[in-house]
Amino acid sequence: MALTDAEFATILADESKRVQGDVAWKEDEDRSPAVEFRIDIESTHGWPLFVKGRYNVAARTLTYALILKTAGRIYGLDLGKDHHNPQCDQVGEKHKHRWSEQYGDKEAYVPDDANAPVSDPVAVWKEFCVEARIQHDGSMKPPPPTQGELW
Repeated sequence: MALTDAEFATILADESKRVQGDVAWKEDEDRSPAVEFRIDIESTHGWPLFVKGRYNVAARTLTYALILKTAGRIYGLDLGKDHHNPQCDQVGEKHKHRWSEQYGDKEAYVPDDANAPVSDPVAVWKEFCVEARIQHDGSMKPPPPTQGELW
């Protein structure tokens, strides 16, 4: 299913999106030093949505991605890694992805509303939920400490 810009805007603006329960990080199934989670999003409209999170303390990277099961990632926040846009411009280590008919999720931009540091995934989660209009009825557990953590 091809997602239109109007459909994306409607999904993102929908304030009935919510996460029920606590979010807990799990070890990456590929045995990398990262931890991750996947949690379903409920909404009045029944969008088939979920959020994936991935945090790698060793690489100092953090990603939260809002995924529509029929289209893939439609909105996301990346911290700690650069991004190369289709137009060949480079965006910084803090950037967001926003769905468009022209580029899908491949184009990113530097946001001015993401202020929490990569070292605080819980604070970043709270900002992400506000920006994506997701109500979280629960809490996010901090990621488990990893051996050799420098923060």
